[in-house]
Amino acid sequence: MILSEREKTVIQDLQTQEQSCVTKYAKYATQAKDPELRNLFEDLKQKEQNHYDSLTQVLSGSVPSVDCNDSDGKDYQPTACYDSMTNPQDKQDDSFLATDCIGTEKMVSGEYNSNVFNFGDSDVRKLLADIQIEEQNHAEMLYKYKQVNGMS
Repeated sequence: MILSEREKTVIQDLQTQEQSCVTKYAKYATQAKDPELRNLFEDLKQKEQNHYDSLTQVLSGSVPSVDCNDSDGKDYQPTACYDSMTNPQDKQDDSFLATDCIGTEKMVSGEYNSNVFNFGDSDVRKLLADIQIEEQNHAEMLYKYKQVNGMS
């Protein structure tokens, strides 16, 4: 598969978004007070790294296979850490981190949605659509975390 210059630029722009997510989740994992949130950030960091790596494969001329049936968001059942007896500042800080990441996931998902039709290759479009679904699932996981901890 040979990408046009425009397609290469789009993939590189998406990689920039993915790298920002990897960096953000790594930093936020060190800042999170709740071990559940810390683990979620570590998990999401790895998933974003996988997206970055998939895009690297596209730039190299191959498209990784995808399943397009991801259910991480639906299946995620976080354990509550925060209650009325918990340090309210820790809860507020962790809520900020999760809320910020939800906004990032929405933005990145939108980028995939906008860019999927820049590609003629149906396998690349399928990969980008799969990544978009996964980004939506990341936001859902973060939202569920906030919900179970009384942050939403």
